[in-house]
Amino acid sequence: MLETSHNKIIECKLCPRLSKYIEDVGQTKVKRFYNEDYWSKPVPGYGDFNASIIIIGLAPAAHGGNRTGRVFTGDSSGDWLARALYVTGFASKAVSISKNDGYILNSVYVTSAVKCAPPKNIPSLNEIFNCSQHLNTELKLLESTTKVIITLGKLAFDSYCKIYNLKKLVFGHRKIYNLDSGKILISSYHPSRRNTNTGILTWDMWIDIFNVAKSISKNISY
Repeated sequence: MLETSHNKIIECKLCPRLSKYIEDVGQTKVKRFYNEDYWSKPVPGYGDFNASIIIIGLAPAAHGGNRTGRVFTGDSSGDWLARALYVTGFASKAVSISKNDGYILNSVYVTSAVKCAPPKNIPSLNEIFNCSQHLNTELKLLESTTKVIITLGKLAFDSYCKIYNLKKLVFGHRKIYNLDSGKILISSYHPSRRNTNTGILTWDMWIDIFNVAKSISKNISY
């Protein structure tokens, strides 16, 4: 069923502005990736289809996921996530550079609130709404095994809360919420360069999120 959901995501054309932008980025490229063929389509989630932990980011990066076809792959945010997942035992290697690099996740599924790279990393409210149906489908299909949800950044946190009608929850780094469903929601700062280069998000703060998620997931049984 997730494969069907992924195909629908890849074929989605609901947002004309985003469709045009990701196509334009793939044609103009940047110098360091000039010889590469860009994916330039909506990017579905990836990972373990029986995941106990779901990680939700903002959107594919213009020259990361939009280039490689896999979210959090081939950019600095992806480097931070891949390393953290490897260190905490959820990934087969410490780097994620392409769809066929042998990077395999165990017990983790990674996705995003918005499936197309938005200009300046800022999607419109309508684009977030359009994409919410895809995120909702992914979450529902993984619901029976999900124990912990990690949202990276406020947009991802808000998107998740809206889908499940979770009110009065406040975004912040390392905020942990026990949901009525029995699942645990953890909010984290996004590992964007703006956050990591300025020390808003340090490595110790970052790796702690995954250590906490790992500990919680081991202690929840269905």
